[in-house]
Amino acid sequence: MEKNLLALVEQAGVVGAGGAGFPTHIKLKAQADTVIINGAECEPLLRVDQQLMAGQAPQLLAALSLMVEQVGAKAGIIALKQKYQAAISALTEFLPQYPKLSLHQLGNFYPAGDEQVLVYEVLGRIVPEGGIPLLVGAVVVNVETALNVYRAYSEEAPVTDTYVTLAGAVRAPKTVLAPLGITVGEVLQLAGGPILPDYQIIDGGPMMGDTVTPEHLIGKTTKGLIVLPAGHPLLLSLNKQLSRTLKEACVACMQCSLCTMVCPRGLLGHKLAPHKLMRLTAYGRLCEFGQTPLSAYLCCGCRLCEYACVMGLQPWKLNNSLKEALDAQGQKNNLHNKPEKTDPFREFLRYPVNKLIMQLGLVAYDVPAPLEYKRHVFNKVTIPLKQHSGAPALPIVQAGDIVARGDLIARIPDGLISANIHASISGRVNAVTAESINIESI
Repeated sequence: MEKNLLALVEQAGVVGAGGAGFPTHIKLKAQADTVIINGAECEPLLRVDQQLMAGQAPQLLAALSLMVEQVGAKAGIIALKQKYQAAISALTEFLPQYPKLSLHQLGNFYPAGDEQVLVYEVLGRIVPEGGIPLLVGAVVVNVETALNVYRAYSEEAPVTDTYVTLAGAVRAPKTVLAPLGITVGEVLQLAGGPILPDYQIIDGGPMMGDTVTPEHLIGKTTKGLIVLPAGHPLLLSLNKQLSRTLKEACVACMQCSLCTMVCPRGLLGHKLAPHKLMRLTAYGRLCEFGQTPLSAYLCCGCRLCEYACVMGLQPWKLNNSLKEALDAQGQKNNLHNKPEKTDPFREFLRYPVNKLIMQLGLVAYDVPAPLEYKRHVFNKVTIPLKQHSGAPALPIVQAGDIVARGDLIARIPDGLISANIHASISGRVNAVTAESINIESI
């Protein structure tokens, strides 16, 4: 009997392995002419996707072929940076087996992994403002997500672990396979732990991540943990209070427009001009007919504007605050223009990653983080019920139940966008709350 890919992916709880974690079974219900695997991984220090592409090339190509067939696409493309030579070599060896599949090599710029930027780089199509790649005939899937699709189809294996790069001020930077529901502190010990007594941890990349405590739980979208010494400039930026950010913008923004010049969405032709939104802090208005605070919704949060600013201001933080204020008032994004062309100088304004690493103060930490496929043993996990976009999963176990690794412990609520959750270790269910399920080995 022919396998049902969508049913198996839904059953396995596959979601986007980065970003918001959108449920993959919903994404693959679409019809599109192209499926793109996003292998750009342009966040400094992260190493997961490039190593998975090199080490699991046959599985990745098989997964892409399955998804191409599922959405009725004519082509599947793996987009990755030209510098990932080990991955390119591994994938090229097996590509002749798949006539519909190909590679697209990207330059070393940030944020090549933004899905709207990626679609333009690969297909030359501009995604409308506030839109998704499907609007221009593309489905975009993360590397680890694709491999989870393959495992769901070939082995009916659920998602119980995630690959995480452990970087920064740790004893032995590496990329590990971590069970869902262990703590950040526990997974950092797999890299020997922090080498500093006073530090903070960033969950995600240095550009789009945020600070977390050692007690924070590992979920399906966890891709990187970066340990930095207290007082590091990147931490000072992330920890700066919004009130101070707004005050600095009010007194120091000189309307030079450098932030707008490098804005990746602005360069695609979207009507986003961070320097104009900054006028709100000084004048309480945008001072230009046709401009609207709603354009803050077009910001992808890449934070590149801060590193283009000669004053070190944070337009992205202003945009975030505007979105929150507009949401609180019940406002919705009504900007859905489709630009006919990109900025004519876009090709020359893409931001080099090597420059960014220097500005971030991360040169000393830009080292290899070798991938370990070993599954580590942990005796206790607290598995969050919301590791994805949409509604939390609905528990189907209770305290005292005995579960095996891979067992379904929380399901998709009827009629809602969500994802199944499975046990990441075998043991006894100790507690079930509205937020999580605790399991301990016996």
